[in-house]
Amino acid sequence: MLFFGASFNLIIPELNRYISELGGAGYKGLIIGLFTLSAGIARPFSGKLSDVIGRKRVMVVGLVVCMIVSLLYPLVVSVAFFLFLRFIHGFSTGFFPTGATALITDELPEDIRGRGMGIWGTFMSLGIGIGQGLSSPVASWITMDGLFITAAVFAAISYILMLKIEETLPDPQPFRLRHLMIKGDEIVERKVLPVAIIMFLSSSCSGVIFVLVPDIATFLKIDNKGWFFLFYVLSTIGVRLFTGRLSDRIGRRQTLLMGMTLLALSMALIGYSTDVMWFTLSAVLFGVATGTCSPTIFAWTADLSPDHRRGIGVGTTFIALEFGILFGSLVTNWIYTNKAESILYVFLFGCSMASLCIVYLIWHLWRRESAT
Repeated sequence: MLFFGASFNLIIPELNRYISELGGAGYKGLIIGLFTLSAGIARPFSGKLSDVIGRKRVMVVGLVVCMIVSLLYPLVVSVAFFLFLRFIHGFSTGFFPTGATALITDELPEDIRGRGMGIWGTFMSLGIGIGQGLSSPVASWITMDGLFITAAVFAAISYILMLKIEETLPDPQPFRLRHLMIKGDEIVERKVLPVAIIMFLSSSCSGVIFVLVPDIATFLKIDNKGWFFLFYVLSTIGVRLFTGRLSDRIGRRQTLLMGMTLLALSMALIGYSTDVMWFTLSAVLFGVATGTCSPTIFAWTADLSPDHRRGIGVGTTFIALEFGILFGSLVTNWIYTNKAESILYVFLFGCSMASLCIVYLIWHLWRRESAT
């Protein structure tokens, strides 16, 4: 997961500049939006397939797409072709993390599920941080084409490492075209909907981050556009192992309440940041918030998913993730005017999404207490 995450994150910080040079500055929101749209479309298929043909085969699909598309980016000559590749690239994250997370969930005992997801999430974050942190230096050193090829190499390393992993699904079936026929109850696992609501609202903040952080770095005259993610990943790794265990002890909702409060504060702080110091501090706070929320969300998903529909349950949470990021990126594209003064309004939107999570969690806890 570390190398896969590094692969597709490696190119993100430089894509705003890249599409601007192609003449498509007004389409910056679609860089993340199209990517997450296709990932969301893929989730019902990857969730079902991971429960039928096996976790590893689903992971292979994601890695192969990631490698091929990364090698096609150097052939881009138009905005339309670039956006088409971004859409296809999203299928990689629609498949690989779904199969991988279902596989990890199979291996984790219930009483340490939060701790295990904390370790898993740590390597997800490392992939994001390493990829985005290396983006600008690599692009400066070996050009954008070299950056894309490096992303393909990272995906290839992930593929090689995955070959040593054992399949955890009992009796996986051979692939058949009929497996691609998705029924209504195979798209969403209803028992996971409370987690999916939280994931959708909170991941809209990530959509804002992915679109705007490279431009904020430019406005603040920070050469490394992955600066924010360097400090984000350091702080999130520092808290993930602790917060994963915390949710095992005090409960998923209670831990999420703390995390969402920090997320709302981080959104406001980023919006009001006017110098490098405050921008860096906001990255640290955002890392602590996501380090608290992410492993707890996936542990709660595992708690609520029936064993025979674990892939669909994980897929449901990932669908909410992708469409939350898509929603956040599209709202950003609508509000943002490529001017520094519009950034605050976008992050106040993100703050409101995190605040809605807090309201929902309080209501959910109250409803549970009332029922008992």
